[in-house]
Amino acid sequence: MGSATREALSSALAAFAGLSSGAVTLQLTEELFAANRVIGDSSQLRALLSDPSIEPDQKKAAIAAVFGSAVHETTQQLLSVVAGSRWSSSHDLLEGIAELGYRAAAESAGTTISVDSELFAFATAVSSDDELELAVGSKLDDGGAKVKLVERLLSKTASPQTLAIVRHIVQMPGGRRIGAALQHAASIVADQAGLSIATVTSAAPIAPAQLARLQKGLAASHGRELRINQVIDPSIIGGLRVQVGDDVIDGSVANKLSELRLQLAG
Repeated sequence: MGSATREALSSALAAFAGLSSGAVTLQLTEELFAANRVIGDSSQLRALLSDPSIEPDQKKAAIAAVFGSAVHETTQQLLSVVAGSRWSSSHDLLEGIAELGYRAAAESAGTTISVDSELFAFATAVSSDDELELAVGSKLDDGGAKVKLVERLLSKTASPQTLAIVRHIVQMPGGRRIGAALQHAASIVADQAGLSIATVTSAAPIAPAQLARLQKGLAASHGRELRINQVIDPSIIGGLRVQVGDDVIDGSVANKLSELRLQLAG
């Protein structure tokens, strides 16, 4: 992430944090995602908004002209902040708007709905089913069929906020594989709730008492509460692989055998 993007994202998140709780709604989430797709589909608009030689007021005027009364005032306000900032690339600008949408979804869901857990569950289902991953990740579909598929799969089991995020991601994964895009969104949602996500991979299910000890230890070492997502993968043979953000601790038997083979080969 370039320095320009870091500053631009900081400004956008500050504007979001300054919104009243009543202003952060599912409608805001949906409108941010819709605006993201409109900008993403328009090479001309993307180029204008990410061109550092164009004055911020001109960019804000473009946002007003394109979206105008089609979106709520709060959405217009956030998009104006995004447009008025300097981003390192058009891709970063789109990622910034998507992040605002993910955070709006998290806030509008409240504390009784675990949106990040629902996203992780769907990401796991997608990653473990080649046909499903192909169906929701196909680049040959314009998005309509993929949206209908995820609505059929999630409308009765997931929250409206999770469904909004997944609908957006299958249409605009941001250059990531679908599973990775879902996990990326889940990490942002968790961060908005003051949490980090620890993905723990084991060969067999972990006993609740052991899991509780692991969660407590990870929370202490990272200085914040963590939510643990379990992945069962018999191929690691034994031990645990723990990932929190970019930090990976691989204590799996498979990894140790791999290291041993490399030592013997050397």
